[in-house]
Formats: sequence, structure tokens, C-alpha cells
Amino acid sequence: MPSSASSLPPAGSHGGDGVAVARALGLDPGDLLDLSQNMNPFAPPVEPLVARHLDAVGRYPDPREATQVLAEALGVAPERLLLTNGGSEAIHIVTAVFGGRVRSEPEFGLHPRGGSGPLWRTDPHSPTGRLAGDGETADVWDEAFYALATGEWTAGRGGVVVGSLTKTFHCPGLRLGYVVADPEIVNACAAHQPHWSVSTLALDLLPDLLESADLPSWSRSIAEARHDLVALLESHGLSVDAADAPWVLIHEPGLREQLAPHGVLVRDCASFGLAGVARMAVPDSDGLAVVERALTRR
Repeated sequence: MPSSASSLPPAGSHGGDGVAVARALGLDPGDLLDLSQNMNPFAPPVEPLVARHLDAVGRYPDPREATQVLAEALGVAPERLLLTNGGSEAIHIVTAVFGGRVRSEPEFGLHPRGGSGPLWRTDPHSPTGRLAGDGETADVWDEAFYALATGEWTAGRGGVVVGSLTKTFHCPGLRLGYVVADPEIVNACAAHQPHWSVSTLALDLLPDLLESADLPSWSRSIAEARHDLVALLESHGLSVDAADAPWVLIHEPGLREQLAPHGVLVRDCASFGLAGVARMAVPDSDGLAVVERALTRR
């Protein structure tokens, strides 16, 4: 039997702590639906691709081919692209080069909070999930969820763009991110990056991942699933904010503690400064059934 909510570890600064929460509650990690992390619920399983590239672990990384194929997908010249160890490294090295600031709070926690420097903006915005309007400007755009919100790889804006492929392909353990900028900025960022930063396995998988991509279909499916999720949550008397991203915000204090013992983990948004608000990633139809059971039992 799972433990009670009193066994639940405190919420961290980010989601994705499903394994630790499951173990604390006495659950098999495979029996906990981790909707505290925002991944593409419609991406095909990555494990068969990994199995085809296991020989990669015996070689040092060479990012040239992977850089070329991703540059083609994004519609940029290869010299304007730097592959990184996940979106978090992309943010880290751009911050190391330029610093920066956010326009207002709440905003994604990894962005710099300096008093000056370039202006950073997530698109869609984290945590509200709203896509940027035509008149909105920024110097650094974080497009980690742009593809899932729009069905397009990038907005193609000027300035600097950071992104995360691991969200798009539901493979956070592979750590695949990128920076797009003018070549001199890319070179400056590369100087702050450890040698062999991106693993050979991730680099070898990238062409296959890109070949499997169906961004328009994934974006449509996420929008439909988000609509279904909102309807379910509201049918249980919950107040929900939904916009363009693959998640919704739920105004219900203690929802993380209510749902986790019943097999669903959500993100506590207190780290955003949003007390009493939870963020729930959009699940597929099977996941929605799990959410419905948890809501009924809470």
C-alpha cells in the first residue's frame, strides 16, 4: 500500500522528481504518472532508437553531423547553431556570456535575474503557457516548448534562441538542447562549454529523432488533449488556466499532496511565486484516465 501524503518529499524548484516521490510513497516508479514534467505525450518511444545506437557509447562525441541535420530542420546555417547538454546548459552558457534579466515575474527559474543586460522571455511563457504576441520583444528567446505549442520548430526571430529537444521527443535523459545566434555569439558560447558536452549516444540519435518528428500532428493532438484535460478538471470543481503550452495551471492549494498518493504527480508552482497553484502537464488519453481516477479518490 502507498504511504500517505505526509511521506511526500517537499516540492523542488523544478518538476520531474517522480522517482523520488514514488519511492517515498512506497510506489513503483512505473505506477506514478509524472505530470510535473512537461514532455510530449505523443512522441513515439525512444527506446528502440537507443537500442540501434548502443555502439555509440564506445566513441568520443563528434557533433558535426548532428549539428548539420538540426540546422537544416531549424532553417539556419550550421555555424549559427551550437548543440548543448540539454536546454539547461544552453541557458547556462548564454547567461555566462551575456547575463541578462527578465521583464517581470513569474518567469522560468533558470533565466538570469540581473539588473541589466539582455531581456529573456520564454515562448510560450512559463508558467502561464501563453505564446508571445506579434508586438512582444526580447533579446533571448527560450523556445523549449515552441514546437509543441505551434507545430513549427522556431519563430525565426533575431537575437539569441535557446531550445530543448528533450521535451519535444520525450527523452529528458538524453540531454539535447541548442543555441541559435550569430556565429560570433555561438563561438563565444562554445568557449564556455566543456569539451565533449553532448554524448555520442545523443548525437547519433538526433537524425533519427528528427526523422520521426511530426510537429503539426503533435501540436494538434496536444491542443485537443489539453481541452479534454481542462474539461475533466473543471468537472471536478477545479479552477483552471489554459493557454497554448502542453500544460495547465490549477488553482487548488495542496493538489500535489492530494494526487500523489493516488498515482499522479503535479508541479507545485510555489517556486514561481504562485502559492496555491499547481501545474499539470497534458497527458495522452491513457494518462487522462489515470488523472480521472486520482481526482475521484483524492
